[in-house]
Amino acid sequence: MTDSFEAKGKRKRMVEELRQKGIADEEVLRAINTVPRHLFMDPAFLSHAYVDKAFPISSGQTISQPFTVAVQTSLLKLKKRDRILEIGTGSGYQAAILAEMGAKVFTIERFREIYLKAQKLLVSLGYHIDFFYGDGYTGKPMYSPFDGIIITAAAAEIPSELLNQLKPGGRMVVPVGGAASQTMTVIEKAEDGSCKYSEHGAFAFVPMLKGTVNGK
Repeated sequence: MTDSFEAKGKRKRMVEELRQKGIADEEVLRAINTVPRHLFMDPAFLSHAYVDKAFPISSGQTISQPFTVAVQTSLLKLKKRDRILEIGTGSGYQAAILAEMGAKVFTIERFREIYLKAQKLLVSLGYHIDFFYGDGYTGKPMYSPFDGIIITAAAAEIPSELLNQLKPGGRMVVPVGGAASQTMTVIEKAEDGSCKYSEHGAFAFVPMLKGTVNGK
């Protein structure tokens, strides 16, 4: 696996594009400029890796648009050593961004084939991430509470079981809505357990589903 001068140049231009689109968190931009997105895609698609758009991977899933990754990550407002639960490992790209920023990442994937592939890649890149094959709706209560929870699939409603695993003072970032479009929603849990909700624009994700898929 290589990170060529060509890829680095494309990545730098993509970061500048994200900055022009309003991404202001310099630590998020640094992480995106560091993580080689092309390694999370088929080698034949290098020309697509640094275009600001989502792209199919396998099992009907996608690697999220870089702008979407930047928005969700920025909304988490994470600090180094924060414990972050990610629902939907997918390609592993979002998990890599979080780990690059110094988070302790716990990630769950329901498609076994994708789970195994992402785990192998992220380990090879030197990221220390806790991987779980399972149902994202149940979260990981034994590892809770989490400083932040990020859901990378469209939720019809905010999963209460995951909200229970959020630490007081923590933030959950989740796209909420139907199949066509979702609203990026942030839930901030207060020390008394009450929650404050805010909305941050329309996005499009694959649906969040219950259960697991064995695959190959």
